Amino acid sequence: MLSVLILMGIVWGAGRWLGWPAGLRWGLVALIWAVVVLLHLTLPATSGLRQATGETAAPWVILAGLALLVAGYAAILRALKRRTAQGPEDQTSKDQAAKPTFSEAELDRYARHIVLRELGGPGQKRLKSARVLVVGAGGLGAPVLTYLAAAGVGRIGVIDHDEVSNSNLQRQVIFRDADIGRPKVEAAAEAMRALNPYVEVRPYQRRLEEDFAADLFADYDLILDGTDNFATRYMVNRAAVAAGKPLISGAIAQWEGQLSLFDPGAGGPCYECIFPEAPAEGLAPSCAEAGVIGPLPGVIGAMMAGEAVKHITGAGTPLRGEMLIYDALYGESRKFSLSRRDDCPVCGGTTGDKDDQSAA
Repeated sequence: MLSVLILMGIVWGAGRWLGWPAGLRWGLVALIWAVVVLLHLTLPATSGLRQATGETAAPWVILAGLALLVAGYAAILRALKRRTAQGPEDQTSKDQAAKPTFSEAELDRYARHIVLRELGGPGQKRLKSARVLVVGAGGLGAPVLTYLAAAGVGRIGVIDHDEVSNSNLQRQVIFRDADIGRPKVEAAAEAMRALNPYVEVRPYQRRLEEDFAADLFADYDLILDGTDNFATRYMVNRAAVAAGKPLISGAIAQWEGQLSLFDPGAGGPCYECIFPEAPAEGLAPSCAEAGVIGPLPGVIGAMMAGEAVKHITGAGTPLRGEMLIYDALYGESRKFSLSRRDDCPVCGGTTGDKDDQSAA
């Protein structure tokens, strides 16, 4: 059997060297395969030719089946790439200009997304058109930014006033030892551009303040909050609700993390519905005080990025009105339903106000 496979390889290589078209080369290989199978079907079992070519036809049939599977997968992938690059034929030229296009390198880069039934070419186009702001470039921000850039989100903003310190490197894997002392947003932006040159990165090296948060959020479709203090989380929530932007919020401490999608505009609660008051001082110590296991921010941050991809593309069921809790120490996860509070000072009446406006 090995000698026949070597013969096929020689025929293929010689044909390529001579400049024969791929169809002719595959035809010759298929002819050799057909002759071998025919010999097995017609010659007696004691024949020397059958003994020399594998004794039975079964291995050759299996080999052909595997080759057809690989060829079929490649053909489907090429068709998906062409469809993604070209778009529907009945679109007007204006629509075509407005929709993002992909280079061959991008199609190759996002191929594993494009073959997913829930995403496909349209989902990848939505990712490329999306504008996502990440508040905080620390433990949660590091994996979030990395995976959003790798996924091909078109514009990624990141705001943080801090600098990289030696103690960050235990968990903030977007940074390197050489980044110590640099602004986090600068080092993160450099890493994201190195990972994916096809995304636009907008770093904001400053602390998020109430007076300009609304204007900043207006430039983005989705907000991700990876900050580590309650004051900033409440401010981000207020600004997101005021701007009508959905908010994916995550938090970590020691061995446990949580995340949820807060989207009052779609009928879900906001962050303050669930946490109407910050815990008393000392009840919720920071990571610097209580510690945190290094991989935990990566787990929760990757989940936040996954929720962002789902929200942007419409795939699956997002964590709207639900909170996911992950306990790394015991390898457990739990999910809870969350409800809006009609008396919430931040989002109370949000949906009703929108309905009234649409009715008017």
